[in-house]
Amino acid sequence: MQYIALIYSAANSGPQPGTPEFGGYIQKYQEFTAEAQKAGVFVAGDALQSTDTATTVTLENGKLETTDGPFAETKEQLGGYYLLDCKDLDEAISYAAKIPTAKHGRIEVRPVMVFDQ
Repeated sequence: MQYIALIYSAANSGPQPGTPEFGGYIQKYQEFTAEAQKAGVFVAGDALQSTDTATTVTLENGKLETTDGPFAETKEQLGGYYLLDCKDLDEAISYAAKIPTAKHGRIEVRPVMVFDQ
């Protein structure tokens, strides 16, 4: 079953680009990705640009409306995701706990709904 691990953290939490700690932090992400790939559970994963690059789209009474920024104003921001193919929720949680941001942010794990085509 596929699970999405959504990676949330507050802006400027954790190691920041340009600091000595940042290189090691990115290395931990590379190691996690390699581990998930080797185990055969990695489907996809990407980092997202900051929320100030987001555009929210809605249709109000058939009229397209766009708003700069994310849909929800929250302290924690969605920074990236992993799509994992795990045997069950427990395995997905065990992988989510290894994502480096789990130490200073939150990882939301949700099953992916698959529709028959």
